[in-house]
Amino acid sequence: MMKNKEKFYLALVDNNGKLNEIELGEKLGLDEHETSRIISALLAEHKIRFEEYRQANYVASKRVNDNRKS
Repeated sequence: MMKNKEKFYLALVDNNGKLNEIELGEKLGLDEHETSRIISALLAEHKIRFEEYRQANYVASKRVNDNRKS
């Protein structure tokens, strides 16, 4: 699960709310159960948080764009 968790996390950051979590997991070859386990683990690690953003219900705790200055 560790390899899939990191792959999912990076995909979630890049996804930028375009797909919901289940669709994103499916795109990575994960079933709904595995995706849910990964989401639970990432929540427990405080890497993601529940926040409705476009199509997604979870976002990285610190979005990449939050630290960029124009």
